Amino acid sequence: MVTIDETAPVIVRLSIDIHAPLATVWELHTDIAAWPDWNTDIEEAGLDGPLLPGGSFSWRTHGLAITSTVRELVHGRRIVWGGPASGIDGVHVWTFEQGGDHVVVRTEESWSGAPVDAAPDDLRKALHDSLDNWLSLLKARAERPEHAGPAEQTPRAA
Repeated sequence: MVTIDETAPVIVRLSIDIHAPLATVWELHTDIAAWPDWNTDIEEAGLDGPLLPGGSFSWRTHGLAITSTVRELVHGRRIVWGGPASGIDGVHVWTFEQGGDHVVVRTEESWSGAPVDAAPDDLRKALHDSLDNWLSLLKARAERPEHAGPAEQTPRAA
């Protein structure tokens, strides 16, 4: 199982409960090309091939162009990606778990590299705020009435 870099100078862990079917939350989160439709922090995004371990996707957030490589994928449960961007090496783990009438989404991310070493507190806050917003926007989109359905639905493959 791929994990974040526990020795990195910046680590952020957050979670949120989303009252929507697991399949809906998973589909929204793994439809990378559609991220800009609901995540206001993402300017553009697109897969460079199939969403599989070893595959990559390119996206732009906060003016930063990023190419991420999928390191692990367990459909409907877990996705891990990472890679370098402007001197920052990031590893991002997302997990999705049915919790009764809701889905618990957990995200944890580590950042290392020279820019992080130079300003860890500032970059920790920036990462925290970005991930907090991502979770809030995912929740808002997934809980829209058009996504209502049984919470115990099984996720579809991305």
